[in-house]
Amino acid sequence: MPRCGHAWTVRYRKPSGAERQQSFEKKPQADAFAAKLEHDKYEGLYLDPRRGEITLAAYCAEWLERQVIAETTYRNYESFIRIHLVPCLGGKAVAGVQHKDIEAFVAAVSKKLAASTVCDRMKLVTHIFQTAVEEKRRADDPTDAVKLPRRAAHAVDEDEIPTLHEVDLIAKQISPQYRLTVYLQAGAGLRISETLAFTADCLRSDFLRVRRQVSAKAHRDDCETRFVPLKHRAEGEYRDVPLPPFLAEEIDAHLREWGTVTTSGLEVLFAPRERGKGTMPTATTYTYHFRKALKDAGIVKPDGSRRYTPHGLRHFFASTALVSGIPIHEVSRWLGHKSIKTTVDVYGHLLPASWDRCRTVMQAALRPDSPTL
Repeated sequence: MPRCGHAWTVRYRKPSGAERQQSFEKKPQADAFAAKLEHDKYEGLYLDPRRGEITLAAYCAEWLERQVIAETTYRNYESFIRIHLVPCLGGKAVAGVQHKDIEAFVAAVSKKLAASTVCDRMKLVTHIFQTAVEEKRRADDPTDAVKLPRRAAHAVDEDEIPTLHEVDLIAKQISPQYRLTVYLQAGAGLRISETLAFTADCLRSDFLRVRRQVSAKAHRDDCETRFVPLKHRAEGEYRDVPLPPFLAEEIDAHLREWGTVTTSGLEVLFAPRERGKGTMPTATTYTYHFRKALKDAGIVKPDGSRRYTPHGLRHFFASTALVSGIPIHEVSRWLGHKSIKTTVDVYGHLLPASWDRCRTVMQAALRPDSPTL
């Protein structure tokens, strides 16, 4: 009788060369296990159980450090993993997380976060487990087919879009140094993080070359990287946006009045000129000036809260372009959306009505001899 106390023992080596063994009470069980090992080795499907014993918390930390992603994305991933994923599932082994565990996690996190955020962050969780599968730490992806909360409609509410009169009021009331930010957003569709990172080398004769966005930590003295790649873009990638003559005049006026400040080797238009105000403004620090401008302009809701966010100016650009007949794929490219689907979801309902044209076309095609409607 073997020392292990079992009649049948299968000894094998894992891909790294380390020896393992597993014992069975009956010979058919041992034979089946040995046959499966041989098959999996042949097919490249072999999984060493010990590779899946790492905790999800430890694996997430290791996984995150291997990702080549923008600073903002890294921060979003890290905070979600730390605040939500690790407290719920971090103590489990990677190989031990089951489909039902993911379902329970989604249900729990859905009580704390918006449906759109949950759906977005679950892409991260899926990516983590898919990597674990590729690394042969587990056999399957436990997030597969997990039902996610239904997203709210992405379509922008027309009440979130300021009028031309309100755009001009905001530009008039905001701190003079930031007047140009209003028109870069409303006239070129830049995100506020891209606007604040605007530099002299972005200006061309009849278009803007948007190259970068400001880091969320750019106002801090200890920030090492004040400018980061554009959203959904890699380092060095850019997008070009048409430059209307009025905006070119606004940029020239800003440069005459304020000039530029050299920051991180770039000629920046919106760096603070006063001591103690931080090295660069960020979307967060800029919000104070934007809110104050709305209040001073009287653009507030009945309860006194702000009626718009800086992103509303970007909505103004997109909606104005679309209702004027500019093709949505062009607007999508200028906005820097990852996919035209995003543009359609957000702004598709603002396109000029085509009902009458459709009725006329279908009537002519299917009943060409009938009187026109």
